[in-house]
Amino acid sequence: NLQESESENKLDGETASDSESKSEFGGSPPVPTSDDTPEVLNRALSNLSSRWKNWWVRGILTLAMITFFFIIIYLGPMVLMTIVMCVQIKCFHEIITIGYNVYHSYDLPWFRTLSWYFLLCVNYFFYGETVTDYFFTLVQREEPLRILSKYHRFISFALYLTGFCMFVLSLVKKHYRLQFYMFGWTHVTLLIVVTQSHLIIHNLFEGMIWFIVPISCVICNDIMAYMFGFFFGRTPLIKLSPKKTWEGFIGGFFATVLFGLLLSYVMSGYRCFTCPVEFNNDTNSFTVDCEPSELFQLQEYNIPLVLQSVVGWKTVRMYPFQIHSIALSTFASLIGPFGGFFASGFKRAFKIKDFANTIPGHGGIMDRFDCQYLMATFVNVYIASFIRGPNPSKLIQQFLTLRPDQQLHIFNTLRAHLVDKGMLGSLEDA
Repeated sequence: NLQESESENKLDGETASDSESKSEFGGSPPVPTSDDTPEVLNRALSNLSSRWKNWWVRGILTLAMITFFFIIIYLGPMVLMTIVMCVQIKCFHEIITIGYNVYHSYDLPWFRTLSWYFLLCVNYFFYGETVTDYFFTLVQREEPLRILSKYHRFISFALYLTGFCMFVLSLVKKHYRLQFYMFGWTHVTLLIVVTQSHLIIHNLFEGMIWFIVPISCVICNDIMAYMFGFFFGRTPLIKLSPKKTWEGFIGGFFATVLFGLLLSYVMSGYRCFTCPVEFNNDTNSFTVDCEPSELFQLQEYNIPLVLQSVVGWKTVRMYPFQIHSIALSTFASLIGPFGGFFASGFKRAFKIKDFANTIPGHGGIMDRFDCQYLMATFVNVYIASFIRGPNPSKLIQQFLTLRPDQQLHIFNTLRAHLVDKGMLGSLEDA
């Protein structure tokens, strides 16, 4: 019996050190929460089996969330940025609440207060960096913003240092290890949730298409993997998520790549989706209007000889962004689910079913966005590595904020460089 119990513990990933930590964290794990399904759905689906009832609840709530997603897209990038921040705060709250439930019986001071304070500090730092980077002319025009921008990093460090000192002062004898556990818990949560949510905002400012397509691919993969797994699933995929199957994983991949190609084709034809968000000094408003780049202009591509006999075409006209969408949808299908597996391992470690019961049939907000954060990081890295180049408009904005003598020095240096290359002479002749 002893050997059997030890093997069970090993299967669950628990070691002796885990048992010691468990006793220090209060002995018993948090009590799992159940989904608060609306009464109207309970009555309407009362005659169905639990399997099909869950299918309908998830389906109805999924359609509701997709409808809400379309509404906020219609409202524009600033509303989207606000929604991202609200989701970030809710995800942070769900993870911190799990930590609080683990050790609340110790009555240790300032854990929640310091957690939310550090969230405020990190958000102040990231939003300040974002505003300065993307809306430089607005910052330079307003005196208070210019001062805050100039000393932004010093102010951010001072705020964090205040929280650090408060944590040291809150240390209680005999509970040092536990308090440092929770300090680390808070900072890892900030790294996972806050940092990556700001990468989502950076992607959004590059153009709404870089925000909508990746998020939609993750949503599509989640839905199609569930559908294929529900109807055809037979082979378990991973022990961390017993309900995930190979049939759902593979079916979701092909469906997501096809969906990404179609969605990219539709969105690439609209400037409101492809243009970056910029601040217009003349109208004092944020605008999304530009001349589409080469990524969003139809081009003709030769189809490989192997496929020509199958499809019957020699060439195809498509947007270059559609090729990039294949990379995005492939990541969303093959690597993105590992964000969900990571979250599943986290929940199994604390023996909880969901992060919260915010959305009936789906769990908490973090349960819906566990893959989105991993996807956001990939998109940001992808843009920086393969898409983004020097931005002439930003360089000109910064150039105009310099002193006249600095502007003249840069002008003379650039003029001499162009003359040496023979470009200025040809321009003058023209």
